[in-house]
Amino acid sequence: MVKKLQKMSADKKASPHLSSAVKESAQQIWLAGLGAFSKAQEEGGKVFETLVKEGLSIQRKTQSAAEEKISEATNKMASMATDIQSRAGHQWDKLENIFEERVAKALKKLGVPSARDVDTLAARIDELNKSMQKMTGKAPAARTAAKPAAKKAARPAAKRPAARKSA
Repeated sequence: MVKKLQKMSADKKASPHLSSAVKESAQQIWLAGLGAFSKAQEEGGKVFETLVKEGLSIQRKTQSAAEEKISEATNKMASMATDIQSRAGHQWDKLENIFEERVAKALKKLGVPSARDVDTLAARIDELNKSMQKMTGKAPAARTAAKPAAKKAARPAAKRPAARKSA
């Protein structure tokens, strides 16, 4: 179109044709604009729907990617928490062992027998009871019977009846 106008302007003889060509060209531009507007109106709804569908698709993809990242972060945090808890548990066990060792040393210095010593002593007492039973052929006396006898022997002398003097 521009080339036509340039040709016409080159021809100075065609000046009446020039104004009609400009009018015709303006008319064509106007009609092309109206056609584009009409087309945009018709297809505007379709384009809008297409854009909504694409936006929904992108939102779903973004949401699933975000959920995946959140899941990964949650798993990492859980494994870190488990690791820290495990380390803390090991440290607690070490501290507990140190405490037990120090208490055992202090009790040993005070002369308090350990649980192992008491168990060994109990085992020896059981062995002695069995050997006494074999030797005497009787069952060992019950421990409850020994307690009242010990109480009688432990009574103070003031409470005991006075011994009679023989004449």
